[in-house]
Amino acid sequence: MDFNKLRTRTSRTAIEHLYIIMRQLIISGNYQPSDLFGQSLIQNLKILKPEIYGSINDKERVELNGLHYVVERLPAGLEECRHVTLIAKEGYEKSGFKKIEPPKRRRSCYRIDDDVMYIEMTRGRSDIYDILTHLTFMYHEADKIKHHALDTNGNFKNDWLKLEQIVQLESEGKDFDQQKAIAYLSNVLGRTFEETLEASNKFGEYSLFKIAYHLGKTSIEEALHKKLRTIRFSAKLRNNIGHHIYGELWAFNIHKYLHEQNLMTRPIHIISANMHSVMNSLFGLAALKSDYTFDSLEELAEASSYSHNGKLRYAIRQYALENGMHEIEDNTGTNLTVQIIDLANIKQEYLPPFFQFDNTKVEQIPVLVVMDYAFGEQAYECMEELLKPYEPSEEEMYQPNVASISIMGKAGILCGEKGDIMIPTAHIFEGTADNYPLDNDFTTEDFKPYNIPAFEGPMITVLGTSLQNIDVLKYFESSSWNAVGLEMEGAHYQKAIQSASKIRKSISENIKVRYAYYASDNPLETGKTLASGSLGPEGVKPTYLITKLILEKIMQQPVVND
Repeated sequence: MDFNKLRTRTSRTAIEHLYIIMRQLIISGNYQPSDLFGQSLIQNLKILKPEIYGSINDKERVELNGLHYVVERLPAGLEECRHVTLIAKEGYEKSGFKKIEPPKRRRSCYRIDDDVMYIEMTRGRSDIYDILTHLTFMYHEADKIKHHALDTNGNFKNDWLKLEQIVQLESEGKDFDQQKAIAYLSNVLGRTFEETLEASNKFGEYSLFKIAYHLGKTSIEEALHKKLRTIRFSAKLRNNIGHHIYGELWAFNIHKYLHEQNLMTRPIHIISANMHSVMNSLFGLAALKSDYTFDSLEELAEASSYSHNGKLRYAIRQYALENGMHEIEDNTGTNLTVQIIDLANIKQEYLPPFFQFDNTKVEQIPVLVVMDYAFGEQAYECMEELLKPYEPSEEEMYQPNVASISIMGKAGILCGEKGDIMIPTAHIFEGTADNYPLDNDFTTEDFKPYNIPAFEGPMITVLGTSLQNIDVLKYFESSSWNAVGLEMEGAHYQKAIQSASKIRKSISENIKVRYAYYASDNPLETGKTLASGSLGPEGVKPTYLITKLILEKIMQQPVVND
């Protein structure tokens, strides 16, 4: 066996071990980073060497890009806490505790006291795996900081004592010598002055001084004073895992509104996307026509996203709510907002010419159900419940007339660049024998006129973006799988769609299904992984192109009564 095949097999085995261990931890109810389970997580993560965690295997250097990626997905202040408890939705939103929400993950978190952080897990196993992986990496880097803070006799080094003084001054809002502070911090992190300065600027308001100090402090207190770090799973969370508690409530609210508005029998088109592109595409030009002139949807999108964005976004949303759009804010725990857009209430003269549709028969005018991005396994839970009949009582049952399902997402690309587009022909579920071929209503031909490279082929639905490494990804790309990209929801969505159409028969077996992804990163290239930063303005063009083509196909789709 050659080295590459051996590395691939070793990496895939490490992924399997990580998920087996994590499932065991959920069942057991708690663990410590320093115990057998915690060390097994760290060892398998080091064997895997995920690209997003960079230099995790370097014993001296703290991985700064990976740490920044993790910090943006965990609640502020977590580095100060020795105890982390993962909970279900248990009523803390009604408590006096301040809700903390990470900027890059929709999680409700509550700081209970100086040592304890509670984090709500309402989006299924994928969410739990995601956060356990981040915590494992963070504690591993904390132990590196401890190594640099103590000498061989267990005494504090001068750099650590100086860092402690700097963090105290920073917390009091007092000035300190930035250059000296970076010098001390660089020694504690095992990085060069230049690397530390660059990272400090990148962390911005998330003070790298504070984060590094408190991570090291908790690790030191565990080593010297046996103040153990612990991760717990609440009883309710362990009981809820695998049950569609949140998705069922979420779907019920959507069905209830559709039924009350007499929309259940109209052609319903489900779109999984962000909460701005469909709204802006349908309502933006009309909402802003008196004050702005845009030559394209892309210009409008860029203006509303980056230039005096708050004012424009507010104007478009208010106009949309007055002209056919209804928002269902989530109160169930899924964190998935839904927009229901009744095209019968839209004035066609205000629509772009490529969105015109036949409005002579009201009963055939499309209704759009736009749902926010799901997270991993949550996609199956929510889509399955949404495709089920609405049963307001034991005697009543109403089946929504679902005409199409369109999935727009961002994904890692294996054969192109950031901003390119991927069209899946099948979803391959990593770590299982489950594969989901599909008849995608999108092809690369749809995108040819727009000068954005588009790639067609199988896509890998991964168990977690933070557990991918080059060996596994190259295997999927270069072997007979010929995969073009990786994402986290496709197989889950398709599993729900196939069970509804082919087994339960709750929707048409010939339902139109559209999947298209734009590349947010290229995990095969150093410096282009998710840890290197978001796609930013480059993502506007592919996002709105996919949105435009989804809407065009919906408007042109003939009504078929099965």
